[in-house]
Amino acid sequence: MTTDLSSEAADRLDAEDELAPLRERFVPITDPGVVAYLDGNSLGRPLRATAERLQELVTHDWGARLIRSWEERWLALPEEIGDDLGRVALGAAAGQTIVADSTSVCLYKTLRAAVALRPGRDEIVTDTANFPTDRFLVESVAAELGRTVRWLEDDDVAAVTGPRTAAVVLSHVDYRTAAITDLAAVTRVVHERGGLVVWDLCHSVGSMPVELDAAGADFAVGCTYKFLNAGPGAPAFLYVNARHHEAFGQPITGWMGAADTFGMAAKYVPAPGVRRALSGTPPVLGMVGVQDGVALLAEAGIDRVRAKAVALGRWVLALADAWLVPLGFTIGSPREDDRRGAHVTLRHPDAERLSRVLIDHGVLIDFRRPDGIRIGLSPLTTGFAEVRRAMARIRELAG
Repeated sequence: MTTDLSSEAADRLDAEDELAPLRERFVPITDPGVVAYLDGNSLGRPLRATAERLQELVTHDWGARLIRSWEERWLALPEEIGDDLGRVALGAAAGQTIVADSTSVCLYKTLRAAVALRPGRDEIVTDTANFPTDRFLVESVAAELGRTVRWLEDDDVAAVTGPRTAAVVLSHVDYRTAAITDLAAVTRVVHERGGLVVWDLCHSVGSMPVELDAAGADFAVGCTYKFLNAGPGAPAFLYVNARHHEAFGQPITGWMGAADTFGMAAKYVPAPGVRRALSGTPPVLGMVGVQDGVALLAEAGIDRVRAKAVALGRWVLALADAWLVPLGFTIGSPREDDRRGAHVTLRHPDAERLSRVLIDHGVLIDFRRPDGIRIGLSPLTTGFAEVRRAMARIRELAG
């Protein structure tokens, strides 16, 4: 852990950062009151390229080509971008990832499909600390299908899975603490007991390597508006391992997932492969941001992105230990680099009030109940000097 916490040290870290030049690719923050934007793990900053592409789409693809753009370009986007995302960020071979819907809808589709693939098993497992959408949907699907929810209270997946386990729903990175779950190890444990796993990758995709194929993962879902910088409400993605394609049956059988989209057939026949996971019309405007975010991530390289996330986390921990722990803060994230995602949570008894004060004074962070202040570390947009300014402001306002 570094002992030099000076502004000069921060400037040196920024000068040595190989990814620093990519910050110029983003729309600049024009609000003079913003000291630091440390909430990219909730909403990533917009790319200049996305603004330009949206203008081009409106004036040319939509404005000039009109409905012809569906066949010329748009209909292929869910699979095309999905393949790029799988290759760049998910460790997934082509034909297994598709861009569609919201994370919640994708989770519903994959969880229903996973349970259907395990008839005779009546339990769905998730953890009590999982993101609310995940917990709510597990309870909803269980009620809909007459299944029982088995709650995981700690990290011992082996203790709560067995012959009754149909599916397990877990987050790869904890949205509060940034703790990383061993995706491959948990997948292996669940498979040994005959169950399937649906992974939520919202807080890992775009910030760290994910190896779905190598781990033998079954299903995965995630959003694109955090570390992929695709924009508010940008479409999510889902992954279905190729070994499940033939038997994969998703519950929202819309026309875009049919074998003959424009055949207007009397009965639904699913498209081959992962395209059957589609339902309604692809959100073309939102997909522009996903495509640009994935392209920049490919240029940056996921390993370099992960290395910077780790370095930023170390920097936050060093500053927090020196400046904030003496003021009553504690660290709510793992200190070990290999166990921590791309944010650091600071805990404080008065975190809710202090979070509002920080935001009012230009340090844009997230509050998470009951006492967590999340310091989001988006490797493509967050700088070391920026983090130091924010931590100095926190020290000033909390002192």
